[in-house]
Amino acid sequence: MILIHLISWEKIIRDKPMIVQKYGGTSVGTSERLISVAQIIEKACEKEPVLAVVSAMSSYVKSEGTTSRLLHAADCAIHQEDFKPTLLQLRDFHINTVKECIKDSNVHKSVQSYVERIFDKLKQFLEALTVIREFSSRSSDRILRVGEKLSASILAGVLKDRGLKGEYIDLSNIAPEGYSKVSPKFFTALESNLLDLLSPVVKEKKVPVITGFLGEIPGGIIESIGRGYTDYTSSLVAAVLKVRELQIWKEVDGIFTADPKLVDQAKVLASITPQEAAELTYFGSEVIHPFTMERVTRANVPVRIKNTFRPNEPGTLITEQEIDRHVIKNITAKKNITILNIGSNRMLMAYGFMAKVFRVFEKYGVIIDLIATSEINISLTVEKSDRLGELIEELEGLGDVTIYKDRAIISMVGQKMRLTTGISGKMFSCLSEEGINIEMISQGASEINISCVVENKDADKAVQALHKRFINSDGLN
Repeated sequence: MILIHLISWEKIIRDKPMIVQKYGGTSVGTSERLISVAQIIEKACEKEPVLAVVSAMSSYVKSEGTTSRLLHAADCAIHQEDFKPTLLQLRDFHINTVKECIKDSNVHKSVQSYVERIFDKLKQFLEALTVIREFSSRSSDRILRVGEKLSASILAGVLKDRGLKGEYIDLSNIAPEGYSKVSPKFFTALESNLLDLLSPVVKEKKVPVITGFLGEIPGGIIESIGRGYTDYTSSLVAAVLKVRELQIWKEVDGIFTADPKLVDQAKVLASITPQEAAELTYFGSEVIHPFTMERVTRANVPVRIKNTFRPNEPGTLITEQEIDRHVIKNITAKKNITILNIGSNRMLMAYGFMAKVFRVFEKYGVIIDLIATSEINISLTVEKSDRLGELIEELEGLGDVTIYKDRAIISMVGQKMRLTTGISGKMFSCLSEEGINIEMISQGASEINISCVVENKDADKAVQALHKRFINSDGLN
């Protein structure tokens, strides 16, 4: 039966390729934006079937978004503070949104009724939290899923209002039971559940609008996947349905050669590889959730980054098939990091010393960005952490620890760098000519990035100088 099911589904996707469009909170943050998104979906449906995955509604400021306000209401409840003003504000906002963007009386009535039921249940849950005063990962998931249930149900209503077969799909209960932690087997079972749920809807030629929240995950969705879980949900949907393309709709034209707010001449890249995208994400560029990239890469599904507010722009395609042939694709800065130097004449060369150092970082949950070693010294960079003081205190038992705060990692990324000689020397010479001191140097084993550490105050100047040398002047490209 499973084989027949898979063969049937393979035939459907072969006969009619489809796309998944994921919309972030900013893209669906107001009634006007929801209507714009509906127009994008409507136009895309003229060419091929579309599945939409949405985040909770948000403004340009994350702290003002639905998810942040939901978590604030929960925090008030736990501390026995009044959560009702926040809840009422959220309720009124979503009810007004329904009123503004859905004109058909029957559709309007149905969606508003559903939104009101969601808030009634949420109020009951928050009242229970004021009694138990405990916020577990399961409680967190039950709060977080509300945001996506609201946005997805409203967008499905907007599509129906425009004459499309919008179908609200709630993934709140899609996670398989019987797992105490996330694992490959857990995600295999999750994907199987997804396929069973979505394939009938697609066969009926409906337009699914899917919640970005994908169920109560063992350990909590924030802890196990992170705040970018809606990106990951879209990647799972794209992978299990073997779609032609996953589109991530944001408020930027695509992936730039540098931060356009910092570098006026920054250009939108036609394409980058998944490996380059992963490097950019790691070194501070908010491209795409790293779990997302890993899943779609294995499924051989290309990803396109597009701008909701400029839908006719081509965006940037993330694919193994190289289109943009530049040697260096991006120059990025990751600011406000700290260098830790651990020196020990007595122990550095001793067996197991490095392992002891790494165990300390693991114990306090502090992630290392870069690492460099010499005969008597280990240098590491870390982001800010509430437990940094405890970590340093324990490291001092292994050697002399020197701390340098307010530093920045400057990275150049490009898959073709490994085939091009002399880039490191030219990078360091460029920074030296600008009077920028390099405090630490690192190159990834994949040889598709070169990184160095400078003072925070020099970070912007470093990016601008390197962009001018390597990209504006087409020095290597």
